[in-house]
Amino acid sequence: MPPFVTVAAYAPHGVGMLGAGIVSEVFDARGGGLPLFDFALCTDRPGNVRTDVGLPLVVEHGLDRLATADLVIALPWAEFRTPPGPAVLDALTAAHARGALVAAHCVGAFALAAAGLLDGRRATTHWRFAGLLAERHPDVTVEPDALYVDQGTVVTGAGAAAGFDLCLHLLRREYGATTANAIARDLVLPSHRDGGQAQYLATPVPEDSRDDRLTDVLAWAREHLHEPLPVAELARRALMSRRSFARRFAASTGTTPHAWLLSLRLSRAEELLETTDLPVEEIAHAVGFGSAAVLRAQFVRRRGVPPRSYRRSFTRTPTV
Repeated sequence: MPPFVTVAAYAPHGVGMLGAGIVSEVFDARGGGLPLFDFALCTDRPGNVRTDVGLPLVVEHGLDRLATADLVIALPWAEFRTPPGPAVLDALTAAHARGALVAAHCVGAFALAAAGLLDGRRATTHWRFAGLLAERHPDVTVEPDALYVDQGTVVTGAGAAAGFDLCLHLLRREYGATTANAIARDLVLPSHRDGGQAQYLATPVPEDSRDDRLTDVLAWAREHLHEPLPVAELARRALMSRRSFARRFAASTGTTPHAWLLSLRLSRAEELLETTDLPVEEIAHAVGFGSAAVLRAQFVRRRGVPPRSYRRSFTRTPTV
């Protein structure tokens, strides 16, 4: 199937201002070779919609936009403990049934759960309300620590700014790393955070000079992906013991050094496959996998297809 082009975000009364802003920014029409999305907010009845901060939001479209969109997003809203009305639930169900990609982040996941779209699937939401989602919908496997959970035609994301991670993941999945990274750069965002990364960090604000050393080491690692980069070497450059480095790394990034490096290497491999005609073997060495076989195994695990198939889908230049 071609990537999504038309995007409709459902904004009920009490919609989160941040959530509406996130999807509006990500799917804005930028030009410059980037996809031109047909994006619209929609609601039960067009007109002024109250937001969670009390400011009115003018929404021009009704639920009919959900009937034609390639991507349907249920936005978080203040009264999420009360399910949306039957017309909304029917519209969400019908969109999924006709083949639309359906997504939600934060407590928007409660709307998808109420529509039955999460039954038998894994899902996430804001960590604070994960227990409530699991209690109300026992047929849903709730993953409270994930940034986002991709179940194919249904994708859910964590709370607040993790909506950016969800949207960038969808762009990376459907349009490739080059497009996702370009939009992330435009929004001054990290280009990719893995879905299994923790929603919140133990030390979100740097506390001492060790965080500066860690930042320097991560920047150095990005420039030396072709090297083995064992944790012991990274710890040495950060002037820490291996144990202290691993603990500090997890507290600052929400993941392990190994998982971070693996994600970084795969992201770089995606970009090289899309934008160059380098042989797969050469790309494998350039990103630190050592051989095409290792790259292929890791790539299939992450993308579900081998590197050459990915290149045929997302290449930006002719291949040899």
